[in-house]
Amino acid sequence: MILTAILLMMQAYSPETEAVMNRSRQRAAEKRAAKAEEAAAGGNAAASSNARQGVDKPLPMPPQAAAKFQGCLDASVADPDAGVRFAEAWRIDGGGFHARECMGFALARAERWPAALVALEQAADEAERAGSMQDGARLWAQAGNAALAGGDAAKAKSNFDAALVRGLPDGIAKGEVQLDRARARVALGDLPAARTDLDGALALVPQDPLAWLLSATLARRMNELALAQKHIAQAVKLSPDDASVALEEGNIAILSSNEDVAKLAWERAVKLAPQSVAGKAATANLAQLAAEKPAK
Repeated sequence: MILTAILLMMQAYSPETEAVMNRSRQRAAEKRAAKAEEAAAGGNAAASSNARQGVDKPLPMPPQAAAKFQGCLDASVADPDAGVRFAEAWRIDGGGFHARECMGFALARAERWPAALVALEQAADEAERAGSMQDGARLWAQAGNAALAGGDAAKAKSNFDAALVRGLPDGIAKGEVQLDRARARVALGDLPAARTDLDGALALVPQDPLAWLLSATLARRMNELALAQKHIAQAVKLSPDDASVALEEGNIAILSSNEDVAKLAWERAVKLAPQSVAGKAATANLAQLAAEKPAK
């Protein structure tokens, strides 16, 4: 029997939300590391890679600017308001689009999403005027994520469109933007277009568990349970210790009339992260499951 109360809770909770926010924090850390590495190499590695792919290369960041950028990011992590002040002073001192990018990062850390969106859109526009379409594409994608976090799915889709039309080469960056645009399309209720974006993302980033999680969630929402089961299994394989993945595994199992698998998956979500949004949702699902069991 379909558990009505559990279904209502599943509709109220978007299982990918927590995973996406966790991924955003991971991406920010990875980008800081990549910036530092690129600066140390004088931008040569990135330049040669982009030349092979036939795309505009990002503008090289001089070591002094790279150090300034890292200092701005570090300040933003420690205290977003301090990061905003650092970025503004650097912008006035000629920091260009990198200063605006750090401004957007600091504002995002403070969850000031509309202001972060404006800063990142300005950074993207300035990067393009400086001659780097690839930096522009990267920053349009960041602006899209700020818009999505702020609840403006239409603006988010527009910015993700802008990132993709700049000609991102096939690879991780393009796959992640397609994944992000799929989230915006889901929020706008355009599920078929979201499926198209997710299929493209899965082809480009097949090792990304978030892509499989989002794909499985979308398939569940479209009542394509066989596809949902297949894709959540891949997400579990790639990220067995993610509570959001475990929660969605249980959600799909309960709709597939497999209460035993659902129970085990939700119990794993609770064990992995009991105080997380996913863990609390799984706890509520387990309680409802127990309540609907007939008394012996």
